[in-house]
Amino acid sequence: MTKVHFIAIGGSVMHQLAIALKTKGYEVSGSDDEIYEPALSNLRQAGILPASMGWDPARITPDIDAVILGMHARDNNPELIRARELNLKIYSFPEYIYQESKNKTRVAVGGSHGKTTTTAMIMHVLQHAGKAFDYLVGAKLEGFAQSVNITDAPVIVCEADEYPASAIEKRPKFHFLHPQIAVLTGIAWDHINVFPTYEIYKEQFAIFIRQMEAGHLLIYNSSDEELATLVAAEGRHLRLIPYTMPIHMIRDGVTRVFFDEGFTDLEVFGGHNLMNMHAAKLVCNELGISDEAFLAGIATFKGAAKRLELVAENDRSVIYRDFAHAPSKVKATVEALKQQYPERKMIAVLELHTYSSLNADFLAQYEGAMDPADIAGVFYSKHALEIKRMPDLDPELVKERFGRKDLHIFTDRPAFEAFLAAQQYDNTNLLLMSSGTYDGIDFNGLRTLLG
Repeated sequence: MTKVHFIAIGGSVMHQLAIALKTKGYEVSGSDDEIYEPALSNLRQAGILPASMGWDPARITPDIDAVILGMHARDNNPELIRARELNLKIYSFPEYIYQESKNKTRVAVGGSHGKTTTTAMIMHVLQHAGKAFDYLVGAKLEGFAQSVNITDAPVIVCEADEYPASAIEKRPKFHFLHPQIAVLTGIAWDHINVFPTYEIYKEQFAIFIRQMEAGHLLIYNSSDEELATLVAAEGRHLRLIPYTMPIHMIRDGVTRVFFDEGFTDLEVFGGHNLMNMHAAKLVCNELGISDEAFLAGIATFKGAAKRLELVAENDRSVIYRDFAHAPSKVKATVEALKQQYPERKMIAVLELHTYSSLNADFLAQYEGAMDPADIAGVFYSKHALEIKRMPDLDPELVKERFGRKDLHIFTDRPAFEAFLAAQQYDNTNLLLMSSGTYDGIDFNGLRTLLG
């Protein structure tokens, strides 16, 4: 029996892989110094919750076949040191995913934005078509019990993240997946704590393209001029399929998309989602799914968690929350909601929560991103700045960087909640964008705003 040990098993994706391998029949153990919900309950239910918290070199024994190192673990971790002493095979998360999928058709969806949604669309359609496949995705999806699944299926579909793989492997995760079918959705500078310049960030995508084997397929967003130029320079050894915005129409708040073999009405909307859908269709076609079968499947796709996720609605108002935090994602999400409901007033509030978004210099990347909103606001907490050891942000500087003198600035939850309660929501949509929680706001409680 294959024996695997996870160092920092409590990570959101790490614990999902641990459960998937346990389900596959592997002997799984793990450790962590802290484990929070839902990982705590999930690991307990799977029977692989560590008996005690903390690191213990005694857990590392010579009979372990693989040690998987999570991002939370440091280079001086006692269990990692012991694993090295024993010359055990040590993998980052993506390195191990590749080990488990060497004999599969590997699909990797990369890019600065749209990775999760495009991956989710492919998964949804394949499931609808009855295809067997494994997957790795960074969000909870309706119809899937977990976010990682490893079986003996012939295909694996992976969201391909450009963030570093582990504490000892600083290269981006997507460099380790080696796909035969890849998607690149676009390039927009992010993660400045890891990639301090745009050129360094862009180079990671160039490396990804160069590493693909000759003749393998790259599906890319040709409307992104930077990406198209990069593909032309680096992708001559590949089979290339460009994609752009598919033909579509919007009527009474419903989007209809058209492909060669027909059309369907959608439950999602927005130009970015239509672009993601086009990429997903091309992947599914390559995996043997016809346009007809794709349209039948995508018609029931409701989106990934926190991606234009419906919080509340009535006949004249809607409240959405979205994971958007990087400038390109914020711009796409705000534009999508405005295009879908052009006659409605839009209130949009972005929480600055990531290292990049809280950086005063990087804030210039957000200029114009909130312009389609009739009322726009930005929330950031002193607590988030303190945790990241960053200096305070001047509200006037934030307004200047976003290019809106009328931008509402909130630095504590009570003031933000008071603002929301004071707004009129007749013929109005509210959009809340964040990778955080606005210092613990009750999203379900927001339903009372609509009466």
